[in-house]
Amino acid sequence: MPELSRRRRLLVLAICCTSLLIVSLDNTVLNVALPSMQRDLNASLSGLQWTIDAYTLVLAALLMLAGSTADRIGRKRVFMAGLVVFAIGSLLCSLAPNLESLVAFRMVQAVGGSMLNPVAMSIIANTFTDPRERARAIGIWGAVVGISMAAGPIIGGLLVESVGWRSIFWINLPVGLAALLLTWRYVPESRAPKARRPDPVGQLLVIALLGSLTYAIIEAPTAPVAETLSLGGVALASLLGLLRYEPRRAEPLIDLRFFRSAPFSGATVTAVSAFAALGGFLFLSTLYLQNVRGLDALHAGLWMLPMALLCFVCAPIAGRLVGSRGPRLPLLIAGVAMTASGVLFAAFEGETENVTLVIGYVLFGLGFGFVNAPITNTAVSGMPRAQAGVAAAVASTSRQIGQTLGVAVIGAVLAAGIGSSSYADSFGAAARPAWWIVAACGFAVLVLGALTTGAWARGTAARTAERLESVEVRDAAGSLR
Repeated sequence: MPELSRRRRLLVLAICCTSLLIVSLDNTVLNVALPSMQRDLNASLSGLQWTIDAYTLVLAALLMLAGSTADRIGRKRVFMAGLVVFAIGSLLCSLAPNLESLVAFRMVQAVGGSMLNPVAMSIIANTFTDPRERARAIGIWGAVVGISMAAGPIIGGLLVESVGWRSIFWINLPVGLAALLLTWRYVPESRAPKARRPDPVGQLLVIALLGSLTYAIIEAPTAPVAETLSLGGVALASLLGLLRYEPRRAEPLIDLRFFRSAPFSGATVTAVSAFAALGGFLFLSTLYLQNVRGLDALHAGLWMLPMALLCFVCAPIAGRLVGSRGPRLPLLIAGVAMTASGVLFAAFEGETENVTLVIGYVLFGLGFGFVNAPITNTAVSGMPRAQAGVAAAVASTSRQIGQTLGVAVIGAVLAAGIGSSSYADSFGAAARPAWWIVAACGFAVLVLGALTTGAWARGTAARTAERLESVEVRDAAGSLR
């Protein structure tokens, strides 16, 4: 890819951030609309879980394929295709006549979404080659998540109250069209020097693993025990198949050699933990504010605004800290704040008082605002540039897996606790174990931040990068002969 001027690089960053905005905004707006969708579509709690997890599940299953495909055939081309499919999926969601159709159309959305964020991050990594400049760009990228979290509840509340929940999908259409035109005009094409071959067996194993595991967790409170155990067996067999099959391929879908790097492995597990906490936190908060406190969608969004604003403010600060001091400090701040928020709700029933409710939201927003930049920067910067798409896709996949599992596990725990009782009578007691899960996820971020950012961890990252680059050079020399 040719060297771009600073102004052009910033424009490319803005275009890539637009794709993140519509995907992130779609998730936050959808959470606010859940109670309205539940009433309109007569959906159960597990049905609400599927409106979220159908999207994140497909996204997680296809992100690595999208990243490697973009490295092979061209990042700009795949990025533009993703914008088109995402917009079509959004239009279909707005027209869904029932819950089953909505879940199916959310999966169409996810096919398009899988071509956006990891590919956009790969474009950013190849556009901003200076480590400090790239860290700042990733900080801005992370701030967009904060913007979506800040704007999502308000925009979603206004749209749901004034027009209806179907309108939340309309906002993706003009933004997606603008991003498509700007990408076609200003984003240069780039691809990896050596094309990676498809891995259909690995892809099918990933789909089987994530699909069976998520279905087993969500349906566990109501499904027969034999069915849940069977699906768990499918998930375990798929995982073992991946671990056995992928190392034998010259160009696997999941390059397990990446995980020899302690910072990369730490960033992957941190992403799962942090986004599991986020998915569960938003799910619990939305249902509590609207179904227990009786607030409408707009006022529920306003209550969640402190969390979103802190995320927005802290994300660029985290990017600067990563660029100047490395990922350790932002991860420690994130882990402490997210753990404290979960403990406040789990042990002290923080949601029952207005002051403690706001404090809990502020703490979680502070923590989550600091977690994105170190995850993304660690995942991308420690790998060869030719593998940027796959590395970014693994990090993005970890986020989606985390959010999928967070909604699935916490929703299942909540459903088991509520049973046939009303929300108002049983939500508090049923939510206690779920809040402890959120706190445990935050503590995992803290521990991983302390263990995987030291000198020993950096040494494993350097050795892993050297091995990967030497393999690429050897393969390139072999292909020339």
